[in-house]
Amino acid sequence: MNRKKWNEIDWGITLVPLGIIILISIALMWIPEKAQKVISCFNNFFVNEFGFFYMLLGLGILIVAIWLAFSKYGNVSLGTVEKPRYGNFRWGAMIFTSTMAADILYWSLVEWAYYYESTPFGAEQMTLAEKQDMASAYPLFHWGPIPWAFYILPAVAYAYMIHVKKRNRQTLSEACRSTLGNCVNRWQGRFIDIFAVVGLLAGTATTFSLATPLLSGAVAKVFQVKETKFLSILILFIIGIVFMAAVLWGMKAIAHLASICVGLFVILAGIFFFCGPKVYLIETGITAIGTVVQNFVHMATWMDPLRLSGDGGTGFPQTWTIFYWAYWIAWFVATPFFIARISEGRTIKQTILGGLSCGLLGTYTSFLIFGGFGLYQQTHGIVDVAGDLAAGESPSAVILQVFDQLPITEIALVVLILAMIAFYASTFDAITLVVAGYSEKKVEQAEEPRKELRIFWAFVFLLLPIALMFSESTLSMLQTISIIAAFPLGLIMILIVYSFFKEIKADSTKRI
Repeated sequence: MNRKKWNEIDWGITLVPLGIIILISIALMWIPEKAQKVISCFNNFFVNEFGFFYMLLGLGILIVAIWLAFSKYGNVSLGTVEKPRYGNFRWGAMIFTSTMAADILYWSLVEWAYYYESTPFGAEQMTLAEKQDMASAYPLFHWGPIPWAFYILPAVAYAYMIHVKKRNRQTLSEACRSTLGNCVNRWQGRFIDIFAVVGLLAGTATTFSLATPLLSGAVAKVFQVKETKFLSILILFIIGIVFMAAVLWGMKAIAHLASICVGLFVILAGIFFFCGPKVYLIETGITAIGTVVQNFVHMATWMDPLRLSGDGGTGFPQTWTIFYWAYWIAWFVATPFFIARISEGRTIKQTILGGLSCGLLGTYTSFLIFGGFGLYQQTHGIVDVAGDLAAGESPSAVILQVFDQLPITEIALVVLILAMIAFYASTFDAITLVVAGYSEKKVEQAEEPRKELRIFWAFVFLLLPIALMFSESTLSMLQTISIIAAFPLGLIMILIVYSFFKEIKADSTKRI
């Protein structure tokens, strides 16, 4: 790389987040107990003192997104091309696979089991039917319209900045220019971008650390080898090689990989559906959707204040809903940028309604089929997934028990392995492409960040997950990392949305 190219790299945004992640990784590996105590203190502060912020932000973002789609700005085109850059199927496939698709597959297999023995809404005890309804409905809520709005609304703001305003700096701070002005070029803008990258790295580490043990367990089961941490790390590197190869080929490779992901996902879903209780899956799915519709406002606003006095509170929304909102917020640093890039030529209304529809179609299909299959085993006394999980069994172990109930277990596990590797690769292709753009001082609309930066960030994304594996991180610890990172990012999200409305309003006035 010659001197000119070196000068075109933003070394502050490239090296400072790397240094912070290295320090966190060292702390987690060498002083895990002290690190966990510090993280627990942060968790108590953000969840108990500011939990309401995450809840109100989620509901507010969804309301604003729906309003924007049907407002006078809904017909504003995001770009000057005559037709959308990508067809509907490929566009929708990339939206689904560029998000937390591997996580969606993981959580759809096990999330219901965490809720089965829980008591949402403060109920002291529930009947079998009530347990079944809540266990199937709450995952749809946690992966439903609100979290997808965390992606789609910022994606519209970024798309407007990239395709309409033609800006060549693709960062969070640049999206705030209409409000911050020249402060974007000063320490304020630098702080926003550096923290954004650190927050994203924390969020992606949670993704890798939660789902990789399942992939490792599936590989060990299929190939009859011992499951170890080193097997998990080896799998991480294999995934890294796959997504590094794809990201070097750019958007065309990512688009093809997204189609492969959807194909593998459909095959796996087909195995579960046709080898499972078809009528039960259909009826439970209809009931779950109805339960979410009927209780949506309650779910979106329930804070369980009795937990503060210890008199009957369960802390369910703090443990789960706030965690999920924070989880999705941490990813808004990169994923919406990718959605923005591929949405050129669509109107704001098409992007919002189409993006929400594609996202919900993917997540709901996953949770209703995979989650429903496991729930059937639970309610019919075949496998006590929820009981084993509560007794301390690892999530990956209980998921593999569910796979054992299929007549073609090994075939299904092979498809699962391929699907998760492809999903991981597709997801991290997208965000690596975006974060590499953060390291460029200028990226023209039709350009892609240089290959050296894409490879660099591909390696960085693997650091913290490996550290979390060696520190034997608990689910609570991983949840807390996302919650801590998401609080300031939530404030930045509000600033970006405000700046977008300020800009589009001013442009609309000029056109008049």
